[in-house]
Amino acid sequence: MVAVRHVVMVLGAALGTLVLAGCGGTQGAPQWTPVGPQASSVSASPTPKATASTSGTPSAGATSTDWKTFTDPGKTISFELPAQWIVQSAPLAPGSAASAVHYDVKKADGTFVAALQTGLPMPASQPCDASQAKPYTVLNSVPVNLPFKDGPAALTPRFVFRVIQGYKYFGSFGLVGVTTSAQDGKACRLLNIVPGPTGSGGYAFSDVTELAPLAPEAEVAPLQAFDNLAQASDYVQTSGDFADAQRMIMSLKFTKTS
Repeated sequence: MVAVRHVVMVLGAALGTLVLAGCGGTQGAPQWTPVGPQASSVSASPTPKATASTSGTPSAGATSTDWKTFTDPGKTISFELPAQWIVQSAPLAPGSAASAVHYDVKKADGTFVAALQTGLPMPASQPCDASQAKPYTVLNSVPVNLPFKDGPAALTPRFVFRVIQGYKYFGSFGLVGVTTSAQDGKACRLLNIVPGPTGSGGYAFSDVTELAPLAPEAEVAPLQAFDNLAQASDYVQTSGDFADAQRMIMSLKFTKTS
């Protein structure tokens, strides 16, 4: 028992050294709660029928063994993440609401995984020249129980992994709650954003908020790049990193909505 108490005290001291400044004027320290290996929230989501281009089930890739729950200082949001990953406060996007938050999630080595942003201005509709549109494919799509503002362009929120074709196949994952302006399976851009409840702006938990074909000289990270769709599909089905990111993002909860 003495050894166990010593481990708990050491762990508590280590976590206590991680102090994050809350965005939007929120003060205090974040809260961390250990999560058991079987406490993933993804299994609670309903499973739709799968199609040739859409998987209705979470990734089959194995997730990390040890998890923890992050809660922001203002107790507005919480989510699970692997115990070794870190959360860092980041500057708000231009036009964000005063109460917004922005957190970057990274692996222990500093590799960026995804960003959680709230209070975002919803992007305006943009025309898409048919000659510039590129084929895209949905390789993973699972509904999540999150708040959103319904409307003509709104969708029930989902976690998705989509690939758009450029000089390579570029893949992006995150929450989606808006329709895509597409014709014949082609689009100019794919948005990873959800319209939040009235007055709260949009929110995003994704690697990027907008996916578009990249030029050869552009930096690919944090997107995934594949030579073909088979490689992209294999990544979704077998990658532990993807499975971890999916479980994390689908565990998002809004603990305070006003």
